[in-house]
Amino acid sequence: MPQFSYKAVAADGEIIEGEIEAPNRDAVVEHLHAQGAVPIRAEEQARALRAAPSLPRMFRVSQRMSRRDVALLTRELATLLQAGLPLDRALGVMLELGTAAPVRVVLESLRDQVRGGATLADAMQEHPDLFPNYYVGMVRAGEAGGSLDAVLARLAETLERAQALRDSVRAALRYPALVVFMAAASLFVLMTAVIPEFRPLFEDAGAAMPTSTRVVIAVSDFLAAYWWALGAAVLAAVLIIRRHNATPTGRLRWDAWRIRAPVIGDLTIKVEVARFSRTLGTLLSNGVSVLNAMSMTIDTLDNRAVATAVAKAQGRLAKGEGLSAPLAETGVFPGLALQLVRVGEETGHLDAMLLRIAEIYDQEVKRALERMLSLLVPAVTLGLGLLIAVIIGSMMAAIMSVYDLPF
Repeated sequence: MPQFSYKAVAADGEIIEGEIEAPNRDAVVEHLHAQGAVPIRAEEQARALRAAPSLPRMFRVSQRMSRRDVALLTRELATLLQAGLPLDRALGVMLELGTAAPVRVVLESLRDQVRGGATLADAMQEHPDLFPNYYVGMVRAGEAGGSLDAVLARLAETLERAQALRDSVRAALRYPALVVFMAAASLFVLMTAVIPEFRPLFEDAGAAMPTSTRVVIAVSDFLAAYWWALGAAVLAAVLIIRRHNATPTGRLRWDAWRIRAPVIGDLTIKVEVARFSRTLGTLLSNGVSVLNAMSMTIDTLDNRAVATAVAKAQGRLAKGEGLSAPLAETGVFPGLALQLVRVGEETGHLDAMLLRIAEIYDQEVKRALERMLSLLVPAVTLGLGLLIAVIIGSMMAAIMSVYDLPF
């Protein structure tokens, strides 16, 4: 049975923590509720260890809050507010939980400003790199409507799902990246260390080498002599592309290419549609007006080409044209998403339908990644095998010609 570590607030307001064996996280929460405690954190120990920062990150002098930290802060604050604690007390309890230094700095800032009379939204607005416009807008709406705990809980769910999607993408790419790296390293060693050993044999024999062998040896000589220049050229190309993408025009061109590119274009669009739908649906469900919600949602989109298209749709939305028709004319949104948006508008449940679209495209992204990666690893392995076979075949042909043997 898995081992869980937990932190909770006891009935007397004290912070309690410990470990417990349970079949799942829900069982831990039920156990703590039965004891009259309010669970704040309950994690399976194996997962907690995987999420722990590596040594270089832990000892970094300047460290900022990660997206995972923001999601955890949001979830814990929502839990404490739902337990009935006042806002300043909830922030104080979170400081007592032994959080990391970057999180502590932000929590102290929020607590001090709230105690000074500021709203939580105003306090969070001082940290735009951590709490974007849509986040602050939802918190402000929650404070105005007296439902801050529910809003934070929904925000936490949104952030956790986005984090889960990022984690799944990274986990899925880890093994193919390792395979590609090992393939490149193997080819480099073969061409720079193994192939040159055959040169003396061919030179001493004085026989004419096959064309394929001469090509392989020429490539080997070039890599052995100019590997540093090749590495410098690759590094320079990466730096040039990054500098180009740092400009608004360059970033827009790059992102426009990304959504048109084979294979990755469809995946990029699905990721952006899921992000757009989840953010807009969450904002609308918390009472934010559709125009303000669209403005906040545009800021969350990673692809500038998609964001530009949505901004144009927002302009038409402001003229009273609805949402589905302007989105359709962007040429970015898939037909299924547009049909569901239209149904949501007609039934008056646009917020719920947008959240459903986000769920659909989250699953689409996962399936597309699985399909793509299931083909990528065999393709890389096959490609490496073919290259090595060509190289070895070329060398064997030369050896056979030197000794006048049939091949």
